[in-house]
Amino acid sequence: MPYRRLPNTDQARIRAMQTALELCRQTNVPDLAFSIKTKNETEVFLPVFEGAHHDYVVSLGNQVAASKKYQLQIKTVRLYISHFIQVLNFSVIRNEIKKESKRMYSLDPSNFSVPDLSTETALLKWGERIINGEQERIKNGGAPIYNPAIAKVRVHYDIFKDSGISQKTYQKTTNRTLDQLTSLRKAADDIILDIWNQVEEFFKVYPEEQKRLLCQGYGLRYYYRKNEKVDD
Repeated sequence: MPYRRLPNTDQARIRAMQTALELCRQTNVPDLAFSIKTKNETEVFLPVFEGAHHDYVVSLGNQVAASKKYQLQIKTVRLYISHFIQVLNFSVIRNEIKKESKRMYSLDPSNFSVPDLSTETALLKWGERIINGEQERIKNGGAPIYNPAIAKVRVHYDIFKDSGISQKTYQKTTNRTLDQLTSLRKAADDIILDIWNQVEEFFKVYPEEQKRLLCQGYGLRYYYRKNEKVDD
């Protein structure tokens, strides 16, 4: 025997309520398969649930779009910071910059490797260090490093930093809208279950196959169990 199963996605929940209400609008009151009280409750609740779902979808879409841009900005700022440190090291090796000047950048004078820049935290830390260090060295009479110039590094660093803050804001908004939507799901399931119970009760006098067809008109969904034979 086929069994019914409540919707397991928000869009399916919306469709279930929409289908039941649409059939109500096409049916005379005495012939309705569920009560006017339930109909009114559904008409009030559905727009609230649709609005919460819409807000979540929009928020998630904004977050995903911003995240794609942010990932590109991470790659760019990592490249600029890494390149700047490499140029600084080469300048020290060529004796164009004093070895001890590396301490202004919080870099070990005897270590010519690029620090680990694999995390956003590391990029924030080292970006700030090399910007401040280059400014301090120039202030003390040192010649600026070019290709990349620290101004160029700073532009990409500031974009990356600001985008990181924005990304957290997008995440908070998405989480908030998801919490709102989640809090409504049980109420949606309770309404759908109430409609479906009333509909099945209303059509229980009909033969099984006809009953299922009539119930499906109100949005009920029936499924066959695995390996269960379906009649042609």
